[in-house]
Amino acid sequence: MSFCLWLTGLPGSGKSTILKELLRLLAASGIEPVVLSLDHIRKVVTPHPRYTDEERDIVYRFLAVTAELLVSEGNRDVIIDATGNRREFRDLARELIADFGEIYIECPLKTCEGREALRRGQPVEKDLYERARQGVLRGGMPGVSVPYEPPEHPDVVVRSDILSPEESAERMMAYVRSRWLQARAQGERAC
Repeated sequence: MSFCLWLTGLPGSGKSTILKELLRLLAASGIEPVVLSLDHIRKVVTPHPRYTDEERDIVYRFLAVTAELLVSEGNRDVIIDATGNRREFRDLARELIADFGEIYIECPLKTCEGREALRRGQPVEKDLYERARQGVLRGGMPGVSVPYEPPEHPDVVVRSDILSPEESAERMMAYVRSRWLQARAQGERAC
């Protein structure tokens, strides 16, 4: 019973930072998921991103199908680290993957903008919010010139402006334990 988590939230909400802490907790429980990070995948799939609706549709469908293949055919746990600005992207993953959890990293736009402006040495471009406000970012920016549709019924919500990355990861890990790890432990005892 492999699972997939999708960490969604505005750019700069803390998804990747919290993910690092979650990976540490998962490893302590013997779980080493495949991480599908849009920031890394975009460099290959769309090396010169235009951030258009069409491009987002292709990239997010690619993420959902790849995750489904890894979970169902590869028997691997997967974590998607991607904004997924439209619900339909995340809903597609939920349709394809039986053991799916949507994690909403909630954070005020102003906080996200401040964090994003401080990025250094990361695979994602920086100053995206500023460029979107100036109207020079092709395709727009979720939360500014392109809508970000927060989950209607996320499995877990963490407020990254209130909780530390460690506290956020602990909440997510509690969800993983209750939904999947207990069932895995019971299955191992039954064998």
